[in-house]
Amino acid sequence: MILNFGYVSLFLIVAIALGLIVIILPVLLRFVKVAPHHPTPVKNDTYECGMVTIGKTWVQFNFRYYYYALLFVALDVIVVFLYPWAVELRQLGAGALISVLVFLAIIATGYLYIWKKGVLRWQ
Repeated sequence: MILNFGYVSLFLIVAIALGLIVIILPVLLRFVKVAPHHPTPVKNDTYECGMVTIGKTWVQFNFRYYYYALLFVALDVIVVFLYPWAVELRQLGAGALISVLVFLAIIATGYLYIWKKGVLRWQ
């Protein structure tokens, strides 16, 4: 049991170390003058398909796109919870089946609610 926590902690340490290396290494290379740093107005300009934008660049998006993005994230979270259950289904027994059915019933109730509210209608 403690060995499993050791693996998880080792994985977390390596993940944090790699994240910090990716963030700190370019800054260190710029200070050592290995990575060039010559900012110009052209380099700092917003790149949009190689063409200068026409009109306002800050366009307000339809908020329904965010609903679909949140639904996608929610479905991903559901898959994250259901995959380990599906892998260990034979060893878990009836109690796990009942708990997953309750979980899916709660999720289905939420989806029925947003469907009834008209959130999923594309206009």
